[in-house]
Amino acid sequence: MNQESVMKIFEEQGAFHKGHFNLSSGLHSEYYLQCALVLSDPKIAAGLCRELAAKFKGEKIGVVIGPAIGGITAAYEVARALAARGIFSEREEGKMALRRGFKLEPGEKVLVIEDVTTTGGSAQEVIDLVKGLGAEVVGVGAIIDRSGGKAKFSVPFKTLAQLKIETFRPEDCPLCKAGKPITKPGSRK
Repeated sequence: MNQESVMKIFEEQGAFHKGHFNLSSGLHSEYYLQCALVLSDPKIAAGLCRELAAKFKGEKIGVVIGPAIGGITAAYEVARALAARGIFSEREEGKMALRRGFKLEPGEKVLVIEDVTTTGGSAQEVIDLVKGLGAEVVGVGAIIDRSGGKAKFSVPFKTLAQLKIETFRPEDCPLCKAGKPITKPGSRK
């Protein structure tokens, strides 16, 4: 599966939007990828995540973790493809935490998975959480890296597609300056 075929899936599912968006990172953009629409089809979700999981074969991963909400389905499907345990982190008092009885063992090999990476901030928060619990992060994966290669981690970062979609700080956003109405489609408040 190459970048072109991944983007074709997003377009066919009506999941590649143009407008004025306030992303969960706090940045603004003219484009938004609604990965939840793509992952709502189990067959498509399984196929994409199998491809992403294949990039990490041989790593002996015991747990796949994704940040809530966007990373939950992708992490679960990658975990299934790797025959690993699939869990997710969620924000508690503004910080990523494990809840719902999820645990990580010291030394356990963990893969962090996101649906779409914009800045890498959420994935980095999960990396910090996992390391803080004594587990070992072996990599980060995302279906789409929309950072244009700017998201960097201390572990390998592998994706199915990489896009360079410009983002703006709110005070520098030309869409705001042009008075375009804004939508906040992400999962963070």
